[in-house]
Amino acid sequence: MSRETVTHLPQNIEPSPGTPRAAGYKPSRELVATLATPANMHLEQLVLSIPCLLGSASASCPGTNSCKAAPGSRAWPSPGAWNALNSTVGGRLLAPAPPGAVCHPDQPTYNPEQCPAAQRGWSSYDWHAADPVSMMMDQFANDTCLPNAQYPCSGKGYPNYVVNATTASHVKAAVDFARKHIVRLVVKSSGHDYLGRSNAPGSLSIWVHHMNSIEFHEGSFALAGSGKVLKGSAVTVGGGTEMYDIYTAADAHNQTVVGGGAKSVSVGGYISGGGHSTLAPRYGLAADNVIQVEVVTPQGQILVANEDQHSDLFWALRGGGGSTFGVMTKVTMWTHPTPKITSLSWMGITDPKSPFLLDLIAYLSSQIPYLMDKGGLSGYNYASLGMKNPVPAPGAPTDIAGVMGFGFVQDKGPGFLQDVFKPINDTIKQRWPGQAFLFLISEEFPTFRAWFDKNYDQAFAGNSSYIVSRLVDGKTLKGDPKALGKAIQAASLPSGGMSLFMVGGKGVQNAKPRGGNSVNPAWRNTYVHALSATGFPPFNKTAEQETVKLLDSSMEPMRALTPKAGAYLNEALPFEKDWQHTFWGSNYERLLKIKRAVDPTDVFWCAPCVGNERWVETGDGRLCRKR
Repeated sequence: MSRETVTHLPQNIEPSPGTPRAAGYKPSRELVATLATPANMHLEQLVLSIPCLLGSASASCPGTNSCKAAPGSRAWPSPGAWNALNSTVGGRLLAPAPPGAVCHPDQPTYNPEQCPAAQRGWSSYDWHAADPVSMMMDQFANDTCLPNAQYPCSGKGYPNYVVNATTASHVKAAVDFARKHIVRLVVKSSGHDYLGRSNAPGSLSIWVHHMNSIEFHEGSFALAGSGKVLKGSAVTVGGGTEMYDIYTAADAHNQTVVGGGAKSVSVGGYISGGGHSTLAPRYGLAADNVIQVEVVTPQGQILVANEDQHSDLFWALRGGGGSTFGVMTKVTMWTHPTPKITSLSWMGITDPKSPFLLDLIAYLSSQIPYLMDKGGLSGYNYASLGMKNPVPAPGAPTDIAGVMGFGFVQDKGPGFLQDVFKPINDTIKQRWPGQAFLFLISEEFPTFRAWFDKNYDQAFAGNSSYIVSRLVDGKTLKGDPKALGKAIQAASLPSGGMSLFMVGGKGVQNAKPRGGNSVNPAWRNTYVHALSATGFPPFNKTAEQETVKLLDSSMEPMRALTPKAGAYLNEALPFEKDWQHTFWGSNYERLLKIKRAVDPTDVFWCAPCVGNERWVETGDGRLCRKR
């Protein structure tokens, strides 16, 4: 049986009124008290819901008519209503079982033959992308059904029903149904989401994974409505199209696009968060490259938004966050001639016990603006306080520390890289002779796609972890080396190192997106997207709370160095204190006005997302209006 074979809801057959509920997860008062502020509303909402969950008679709990309909409640749509929706979408309404249920003998979909495949696939991005409800990170389904029979399994952590959408009309039907029946609504494409916005228990989900059409426009593109002709090649893709499919199709035209580093990154969620890329230092963020969007609004309208029509919505969709202003069903973006790539792996290292380690890390980090501006280098660096040598060789040290980088330059050869790094190497030899060393290894590729095939993100999914991040400008990198070294040291505490992604630079800073867009203005000064991450075991809420607190506190010195910056929306800690301005800066107030205009009844709600302040998310996933 195919992994996409899930239970359809037949006509005139009563669906299950709900899903079994495992032991409820109650958010820690300590965690919320530690991190909540008046601006941090989604954590405050969790605190306010606790007395209701505990059944306190004196608690001021939202009435049932002020909550979104929940399975088993009187407000939950009748079987006839669900059957009618199934008919409207051509039989594409699914009632999926938890994807890990095939490994649990007490579940109806238990299948010992399929269980090993689920266990093998659980760590793969692609496996979760191909399932209608599965998420990349376990904690966002509350660990309710891992593929391990030793753990409990229920459907509590997942949507009850899914519309497997392939057209904008399918999306509209789902949106209209959720609005009419006041059902919680979420949107999933690939589930490649570090903040958990693509999933909610007791909800209706719109799965856009199969909206993956690709159409090229050679040389020019005419905007809908005005008919204005824009010069340049472009591609229109379905809202669920994954990056690798776009890269592959573009390569056949000797083109490429500004896209994500993992194959399963889906265009809709990626664009809505801004979209950093190794090509961004040349061409701007992915959101800067979008010239038109087809969207289904919260009111069920199918609109085409661009700089000349529905321009406020167009502005908000590109950077304002997913599952907020509507569902993107088509995206048109610029393509660019595919460059020749010279990749580079480099290490500036010393012994982990060296007394000058932080000075070395600060110096190498300070050279990033030079490497990006003069060298055209983009990619990923990792500042390590100590690790095993990833490329051991005879005579090489086993344990190393410093900065390791991996990236590329476009349309330049290995000799160019040697010249760019020469002054850095000279400085290392002068300051720390015989104690610190620089190593460069390069490789040439004929196209971006050829480079990507060998170097795409292959990190593991199917675990519980959080990320914390910060956008860092050139002034900070080139400023006080002692303060920078200490900030990187602090941020390295959770995992022993800090990633320094070279995805800003001139292309992002000088971008002129058509009609403007809503990405955090801090991007326009950014060179580095800095982040650290760490995980925690399942079913251990204490460990989860301690992980969040550790990540949050470890980033404080870097926040202090960058008070006017923020964080990249799609790769960040969901519990940032002032999340509104951390993710959107001065754009938040305009985004909020647009949200209230296009979605006055909050058909779409997620956290941390624009306009979510009016609702309480209870510990069992119910969504109720805040009093």
